[in-house]
Amino acid sequence: MKRNLFFLAVLAAAGAAVVYPRLTSTASPRPQSVSALETKPAQIIAAGKVEPVSEEIKLGSELDGKLRQVLVKEGSRVRRGQVVAVLENGDSAARVELAKATLTERQAALERLLNGARHQERAEARAAVREMEAVVENTRAERARRQTLLDRGAISHTEFDLADREYRVALARLDAAKERASFIDADARQDERLRAEAEIAQAKARIREAEALLEKTFIRSPIDGVVLRRYLKGGESVSSNGNTPIAAIGDTSRLRVRVDVDETDVARLRLGQTAYVTADAYGSRRFTGRVVQIGQSLGPKNIRTDEPTERVDTKILETLVELDPGQPLPVGLRVDSHILTR
Repeated sequence: MKRNLFFLAVLAAAGAAVVYPRLTSTASPRPQSVSALETKPAQIIAAGKVEPVSEEIKLGSELDGKLRQVLVKEGSRVRRGQVVAVLENGDSAARVELAKATLTERQAALERLLNGARHQERAEARAAVREMEAVVENTRAERARRQTLLDRGAISHTEFDLADREYRVALARLDAAKERASFIDADARQDERLRAEAEIAQAKARIREAEALLEKTFIRSPIDGVVLRRYLKGGESVSSNGNTPIAAIGDTSRLRVRVDVDETDVARLRLGQTAYVTADAYGSRRFTGRVVQIGQSLGPKNIRTDEPTERVDTKILETLVELDPGQPLPVGLRVDSHILTR
């Protein structure tokens, strides 16, 4: 009897030992360790391309024409406003001179209008009045004499009518001479002065227009920078449609890397994150910088790595990494960008 009870107690203990672990594992599972959890990489790796802080600026012409001279070469440093190239502009320069001559003519006409007639012209008009007054006096005397003869019957009415007509003609000519003298002595009318002033303003506007067209034949640098590439040389034609740039310039005092960040990594991007880039040409050397701009819209890839396994159907977010000063890299170099996220 005691032996049977002993075996029953052993079996009960063994069953409890089997059931207890199962109950405890179901009720309260043990947490996994941190090392067992899946963690994301501590950096974002993406392809990038080196560019100047100003980006690459391609200089073109607003006018169609032929280049007379390109004054820079690749690697030349230029200042803001410096002439980089000149178009053939002989006709434009001639238009400026013609417009200036027209202005001088209009100004002289206004001055002549305001000053009135010359002293000699005034004297001539007064002399013409005195002359006609003398003629009127002579014809009046002759008419009076013939009136007396007519009254005596010594002459016919026809002879008297001739003297009377000459007298009336002399009076009319005297009136005309007086009107001319008055016109020469009169001041300029308001409408004449306004018209002359309007012609001067028009001439000045034509000068500004001609000078603006002439200025467009001088291609100037919009920034302080370096000539990255020269596309054309003197004698070649340029077009205003922008398809034929003359040169490309950029401000290389600071360099940036335009990075194509894959859409799967955009949530980990932050402004100010530390970054570095590497390039095959520089081995393991790192060029450090930080994230200064994050794009607002996803788009297609800008940079191709030429790797066979590269996916070209993914979307990217353009991100700018500004390199620390004193790290010279050639503009346009493709690099591998590493953005540290933790």
